[in-house]
Amino acid sequence: MQYLLVKFYTLPFSLASFSQKMKWRNIKKDIDYGIQCVTLFLVLFFIVYVIFKAREDAPFMKRKDPACTSTWLVVLYSSFWAMLFHRPAHFLQTHKFYFLARVISQFSRLITGIEIHPGAKIGKEVFIDHGMGVVIGETAEIGNNVTIYQCVTLGGTGKDTGKRHPTVGSNVLIGTGAKVLGPIRIGNNSKIGAGSVVLEDVPSYSTVVGVPAKVIKREGHESVPADNLDQIHLTDPVFEEICSLKEKIAFLSEELEKVEGKSIKLRRKVKKAENNKTETKKEENKEQGAEKSQNSPSPETAEEIREKIKKAMVPIEEEN
Repeated sequence: MQYLLVKFYTLPFSLASFSQKMKWRNIKKDIDYGIQCVTLFLVLFFIVYVIFKAREDAPFMKRKDPACTSTWLVVLYSSFWAMLFHRPAHFLQTHKFYFLARVISQFSRLITGIEIHPGAKIGKEVFIDHGMGVVIGETAEIGNNVTIYQCVTLGGTGKDTGKRHPTVGSNVLIGTGAKVLGPIRIGNNSKIGAGSVVLEDVPSYSTVVGVPAKVIKREGHESVPADNLDQIHLTDPVFEEICSLKEKIAFLSEELEKVEGKSIKLRRKVKKAENNKTETKKEENKEQGAEKSQNSPSPETAEEIREKIKKAMVPIEEEN
């Protein structure tokens, strides 16, 4: 009887706890359902965004890479995904969501091998072919229609703050393994040869190669290196310098031979003049010796000297 009374009095409390549990379960279900809806929306939005960007990037990627024969092959390019992730990362960086921006950029680096800082400003139709090992710094700026090959670095120098990375103009081609360092400017429609190290400003419509890079050619205003993709028809500045030095050495050797020929002739003339001078001196000495011999008395003979001695000895004997 007591057990029934306890159950009767605790029944309202048990009903209240049951209803509360049901409310929490319903809330949890609502939360799970909301999360699922948001996740589904984000997935659908991402798929639509990828399709839209693929259709947008396909024309210029086909133009720059003959291996890209289909629109849907674009989604297999590391350049496509690097640019796809960089846009939202740069948006978050500009709105001071630094950590989330870095998370997206590092995820992009993990799956593509291309490291782009969220602070970098990148224009339209930028194509990073192959892409592995490409590094683009925080304050780097890239114009429109730029082609970048693998292992390219757009980096800074030292621990400077502020603008410390390069600014690349439009329609620029940066060859494999090129290093562009410091807050320099690469002019529009310029070409940087493979393996070059660029440390100074590059004028527009020019080609630079070497370590450190030097301007070797000025292109015409109709040239678009980012679309021509010519990386092999470049002159070698070292070879040209060696050829010019060879020409100068050949010219100087010819001039030296001429000077030596003239000096030999001059020496012969001098020697001949000296020989003539010595011969004339000898003749003059002979003539002077003959004149002296004619004017001087003849030398005494031995008998005359003996007679003189005897004559001188006679008075001495008489005295004795």
